[in-house]
Amino acid sequence: MNVGRLWLTVAILLVAINLRPAMAALGPLLDLIEHATGLDATGAGLLTTLPVFLMGVFALLARFLRKTLGEVNGVTFGVVLIMLACASRAYWGSSIGLLASAAVVGLGIALVQALLPGFIKGQFGATTGRVMGFYATAIMGGAAIAAASAARLNELLGWQYTLAVWALPALLALIGWKASTTGRELAVAPASQQAPMHFWRYRRAWSLMLFFGLSTGVYTLILAWLPPFYIELGQSRQLAGDLLAGLTLTEVIAGMLVVSLVGKYPDRRPLLLVALGCTLLGLAIMIMSPVSLALAAIVLLGLGVGALFPLSLILAMDHLEQPAFAGDLAAFVQGGGYMIASLMPFLAGWVKREFTNLSLAWVGVFVTVFAITLLAFKFSPASYRKAFSDK
Repeated sequence: MNVGRLWLTVAILLVAINLRPAMAALGPLLDLIEHATGLDATGAGLLTTLPVFLMGVFALLARFLRKTLGEVNGVTFGVVLIMLACASRAYWGSSIGLLASAAVVGLGIALVQALLPGFIKGQFGATTGRVMGFYATAIMGGAAIAAASAARLNELLGWQYTLAVWALPALLALIGWKASTTGRELAVAPASQQAPMHFWRYRRAWSLMLFFGLSTGVYTLILAWLPPFYIELGQSRQLAGDLLAGLTLTEVIAGMLVVSLVGKYPDRRPLLLVALGCTLLGLAIMIMSPVSLALAAIVLLGLGVGALFPLSLILAMDHLEQPAFAGDLAAFVQGGGYMIASLMPFLAGWVKREFTNLSLAWVGVFVTVFAITLLAFKFSPASYRKAFSDK
């Protein structure tokens, strides 16, 4: 890898690190936020649901965004929005302010996630799978750092400044991105020169969307509700945050394993099935023995969900060779997928409000993961070309 590509990869990782802390830092502080703002469990669930839903809405507009903003400028604008939304939480800590900042964060993340995969495909070609693995792993790494630091920073800064501090790494990412992408926009073939593919016509596109949406929904539900679940079981706030941090750190390790193994498995199904199996075992422990076997649950869930996220993105990008089409497919999959995923933290909040605990939510997630395990068997490499053929 030449120096230019190395710095570009570093810049992509800096950007990716900022795509989850605005949500991941909420979980360990959620009871404090509810007390300070008057939000109930359903409203608190919206703090994660709203940005994830908006991530989906704007991902569906990826082709339009690519034509109007361009990939480089669109990602730049997205990082700026994340930075401003995080900074606003220092001074606007009401329920309305938090929900507004959640919406702006969702828009910023959506711009990045809608445009960056196509940019990566155009810049890295045959090594796209490896770079996408690093990208997805960095996303989870940012979540791990935010979860681990939230309770400790809260003791020093209070919950509002703990949420706002994530404007600083966003600023660093903005500087790195701008420095490494000067002149890069022209290196990608303009998508406007080609007729778009209408992915809503293809059953495989919907299957990929459903798989991504449900597997990402498991991730977002855990991100939002794992710390409150352990706090309601009598564990300390710091331990609850550490458990989420440990889980997300395990996700990072799983992501790195995916990066190292993905080139050896053109058929992604063996990796997918191992990841899904780990997730099912982890959820079974969460249902039956969440406290005494917490470490086992955290490790299994981290390995499973941590591998599923990059694999589901790589799987979508595998289906089409042309960068613009692959980016559009990734946007379609992420668009509907994030809308599906956004429902799960909200539904978990509703379960908590109606049944006073989250145990039933884990049962629902277990059933969901079992269903997508059956779906995973369909994704053979031999089916890729046929899946998007008009014949």
